[in-house]
Amino acid sequence: QVQLVESGGGLVQTGGSLRLSCAASGRTFSSYSMGWFRQAPGKEREFVAAITRSGGSTDYADSVKGRFTISRDNAKNTVYLQMNSLKPEDTAVYYCASARGPSGTYYTSSNQYDYWGQGTQVTVSS
Repeated sequence: QVQLVESGGGLVQTGGSLRLSCAASGRTFSSYSMGWFRQAPGKEREFVAAITRSGGSTDYADSVKGRFTISRDNAKNTVYLQMNSLKPEDTAVYYCASARGPSGTYYTSSNQYDYWGQGTQVTVSS
């Protein structure tokens, strides 16, 4: 089993930046593809970014492409989401998730992920 703990959320003004971190327990972190999702009040959870086991390939939602960057450090069992040029519509609870799968694969659907963190709130003021 994998336990995921997000951190780094907070309140930021429009145009600002935040870096989210997601620390994973266990010694098999590099066996998991990782993803970030978010859920705004009254809306469904949506895909934000995903990364393969090695970190060699990534994918992003169109709404964040060019502004957000997902990365991972397998030696530290941590995945990151660097968020730049933040907008009020980025306000949401952000979740990281892990998924077992073949090397070189990432996932964009929430039902493909096995374990989830508790979430961290990101609020962007206008």
